[in-house]
This record gives sequence, C-alpha cells and structure tokens, in this order.
Amino acid sequence: MNPHVLAILLYSLGLGTTMTFASSHWLLAWMGLEINTLAITPLMTQQHHPRAVEATTKYFLIQATAAAMILFASTTNAWLTGEWNINNMSNPTTNMIIISALALKIGLAPAHFWLPETLQGLNLLTGLILSTWQKLAPFTLIIQVAQNTSPALLTFLGISSALVGGWGGLNQTQLRKVMAYSSIAHMGWMMIIIHYTPQLTLIALTAYIFMTSAAFLTLKTLNTTKINTLSMAWSKNPALTTMTPLIMLSLGGLPPMTGFTPKWLIIQELAKQDLPLTTTIMALTALLSLYFYLRLCYTATLTINPNTTNATTPWRTKTTQNFLPLTLTIIITLGLLPMTPTILTLTT
Repeated sequence: MNPHVLAILLYSLGLGTTMTFASSHWLLAWMGLEINTLAITPLMTQQHHPRAVEATTKYFLIQATAAAMILFASTTNAWLTGEWNINNMSNPTTNMIIISALALKIGLAPAHFWLPETLQGLNLLTGLILSTWQKLAPFTLIIQVAQNTSPALLTFLGISSALVGGWGGLNQTQLRKVMAYSSIAHMGWMMIIIHYTPQLTLIALTAYIFMTSAAFLTLKTLNTTKINTLSMAWSKNPALTTMTPLIMLSLGGLPPMTGFTPKWLIIQELAKQDLPLTTTIMALTALLSLYFYLRLCYTATLTINPNTTNATTPWRTKTTQNFLPLTLTIIITLGLLPMTPTILTLTT
C-alpha cells in the first residue's frame, strides 16, 4: 500500500475515535464511528485475496447495520426528549437498542458470529487494530449509556460473552480465531462490571489492549497463524518462544502476570455488590478460557512438530522487524500486577 494512503487511513482511524471520545452529541459520535469503519475497510482489503474481501464485506455490513440502529435510536430519543445529548438517555427502549447496536459493533455475544470469521480473513497487524483500537470508540459510548441501562441486560451480555468466548475457543486450530474468542470473553468481563464500577471496565480494557497487542505482535514475529506451526517457533526465536506461554497465561488471568489484576478486581467488586451467582459463573468461565490458553502453551513449549527441520540455524537469520512495540507490550503484560494499588488510586 502507498505510504501516503496508509498515513491518511491511520490518521482517519485516529480522527474517528477522537471524534467519538470528544462528542456529547449523538450525531457527532455516529460520524466518528462511521469514519472509523470507512478508514479500516481499505486496510482490511490490502492483501487482495478472496478471504480478505469476504471478511471486509462481512465487517462492513455488520458495522453499517449497527450504525443504522444507533442513528435510529438516537433520533427516536431526540424525538421523545428534544435533545441529542448522549447523557440524556431516559427512554429504556432507545437505551436497549443502542446497547444492542454497540454490542454488535464490538462483537459481544449473542451478536458475536461475525468476529471470528472476519478476524480469520485478515493479516495479524490489521487483526490487531480490529481487536484493540476499533473497540475504543464503541466502549466510550457504552460507558456513557450503561448507567441508564438495565443491569439485567448488561449482566446477560457479560455472562453470555464470557461463556461463548470460553466454549468457542476450545476446539479452534487457527490462532486468529482463538484470539477472536479471547476478545469476546474479555469483552464479557468488561460488560459485567460496567454498571457498577466503570473504572474497573477501563482498567480491564487497558490491560486487554496491552495483552492482545503482545499476543498479536508475538504471532507476527514468529510468523505463525496455526496451532500446529506454533510448535516450530523454538527454531526461529527461542527467547520469544519462552515468553509466549507467559503472555498466554496473562491473557488467561493467572498471577503474577498483569492479566490477573482486572479479573481479581472484577470478581471482588461483584462479590461486594452481593452477586454470588454471577461471581461464581464468571470465575468458572475464566477456567474455560484458561484451558485453550494452556493448549497454546503446551504446543509452543512441550511439543515438536513431526516435520521439524534438522538445521539449527533458522533462528540466527537477521530480521528487519521493529521489536520495540513487542518488548514494551510484553513487559506491561507480564509485570504490572505490583502496580495494582497505584492504578486503583489513580482511577477511583
């Protein structure tokens, strides 16, 4: 892709998200979401193969449907209240429609079916943008609307997403689909607590972005998209292969990695809200996700592909890739747990 075109598209991605962040008017927020969608569409089709075009078409249709629902609900709310203010969502019907549309946008269950198939058709860098940056603008709107939304709806979305994310990833062989179901499960954890403590949602979203970035950049550096090829990673980059299981365990939420922080705080807050059943279900769904992360750890470190090469030199070949983003995200993914008290102080 032409560097100037790429720069314009990335600038448009930033502009769309910033517009939604800064808006208090539904029409301006809707325009930001549309700019985001239009900017990422060419990035998704840059590989020019049928699978990428199919993924882009699915993504565009889903995002257009969700945008139409948001426009319809915000117009209905303006007709009923006389205001376009995002914080003035007093009508429960329009609230429910907007939450449903935003859930469709970010791939929450039961509106998650498009996400694994779309992510499977993209390269790893575009998949990284889709899994992280594209979640920011819709989540900003969800946080603003959630306080006026029924807790039962948010709990349903959270539990169903955590369950689907855990069950769906169990039998996958494609790493991009595993990351898609991981995304669905993490979105469920954020939704379950958003009505009670939005600050914890922001902590969980930030941790998710860093952990997912580390995972995608690791897979890109190892040049692998399937579980069976992950067993060959040791011959390409032994040091990074050592870090890969730790990144996956952090995504699963095991201490002492950073991923334990949001799950621990969310379960603690749910218990304080006197929701023992919800707390138990969410803790059990974490075990489902942890199982398929352990599968990846086992494949990467404890198995050797039958078709392994006899040469011992592939890992010595030089690469032109920039390792700074990968290094930073790995450090943050593995080492922020001791900073939990400071993070809580800054966000509460």
